[in-house]
Amino acid sequence: MVRTLLVAALMLASTAVVAQESNVEELAQVCSGCHGENGVPQEKTTPIIWGQNEGYLYLQLRDFKKGSRKNDMMGPVAETLEKADMKALAAYFNKKTWPDLQQPSAPKDVTATAMEAINSIACKGCHLDQFQGDGTTARLAGQQREYLQNTMLAFRDRSRGNNPGMSDLMNAATPDQLKAIAQYLAGLQIIGGTYGR
Repeated sequence: MVRTLLVAALMLASTAVVAQESNVEELAQVCSGCHGENGVPQEKTTPIIWGQNEGYLYLQLRDFKKGSRKNDMMGPVAETLEKADMKALAAYFNKKTWPDLQQPSAPKDVTATAMEAINSIACKGCHLDQFQGDGTTARLAGQQREYLQNTMLAFRDRSRGNNPGMSDLMNAATPDQLKAIAQYLAGLQIIGGTYGR
């Protein structure tokens, strides 16, 4: 996997400094190695980026490049990108259709635990009623459960440091509540503006 990522980073470095329309797909092909050819990531701890909010995608690429968000795989890839590349990739993936991973809906007891925590820490204030996010805020509905859980725990222990406000919120919930939230959010799917299953 590390070898593949190094090759991917070298491929990105050899592309044009500015992402032209003709090479955005070439840049995106590198991303598909982990995030999936059809938008379904290879690993459950890798996030869906197809259909994710454009501003959010751009900010994450920027933070990986700056080093304020750490990841052994994404850091070297983002280092090769210029601002125009990051904007072009964010727009490209935003236009893709969010894949339905067919993750099961959370059972009633898990949903109750999740909703109590969600209401307590006001997740909908930023991620909106259907957890679709907007602009620079991530869509959470239908995201990979393992990725969601790992991300919330990383905010909680501050190993993910590119959003201190999220760290404060995640520390207002217990690890068990965060696990329930991840399971609940993963089981949501937005179809035509409403929840579907």
